[in-house]
Amino acid sequence: MHQFFVTPDQVQGQTIEIQGNDVNHIKNVLRMKEGEELHVSDGNNQRYLCRIEKIEESKVLAAIKEILAEDMELPAKIYLFQGLPKGDKMEWIVQKAVELGVHEIIPVATKRSVVRLDEKKAKKKVERWQMIAESAAKQSARQMIPKVCPVMSYKEALSLAKEMDRFLFPYELAEGMERTREVISTIQSGQSVAVFIGPEGGFDAKEAEDAKEAGAQVITLGKRILRTETAGLTVLSILMFCLEGR
Repeated sequence: MHQFFVTPDQVQGQTIEIQGNDVNHIKNVLRMKEGEELHVSDGNNQRYLCRIEKIEESKVLAAIKEILAEDMELPAKIYLFQGLPKGDKMEWIVQKAVELGVHEIIPVATKRSVVRLDEKKAKKKVERWQMIAESAAKQSARQMIPKVCPVMSYKEALSLAKEMDRFLFPYELAEGMERTREVISTIQSGQSVAVFIGPEGGFDAKEAEDAKEAGAQVITLGKRILRTETAGLTVLSILMFCLEGR
């Protein structure tokens, strides 16, 4: 079933007013009609089963049939700090990370990041990534749209990660899967979790040391070297399985 996002103020009693680009999508792309059902999320962890009551030029009015009680979000808030990759890999990372339950995505400019974005280009990229996040959130029935933050420096990213309950730092030079199991198994519901992923070429030694000094728990993801677009999604998959499987 198709899902759309609104803001809490668009939920008015038993009626939801859908606005913006979604109106055109409902009318002209999906060609939905009055009487058809859809899911609506208020972006504040509340989802509704609705029936289209009226389709107008600038808005769609949907009547609430049922409040959907099932929580679609992960029990912990996962923040993916992704080293800027080459090409359009970031688009794929954003899409899949949202599907796997990420709470927020923070693009990070690291020493080995080949991509260098000026302020104007970075803003356009982030806008594009945010649109992809919204589309992925609709497709995967999320209750909220994960935010894609402005590109941060490595120093800024470390400062933000230090404020979180847990700080995971997968590193190709780390060893011992037993420690990885131990670290991940102790993550609790309600915690905020920072996950740092390097770009192509990974993190350099100084960045790894700086992360340790900031309180990062260095872990391994196995004997094989994973691509940057694989590593973060591997961590998210493991966390999803562990948190939702308890």
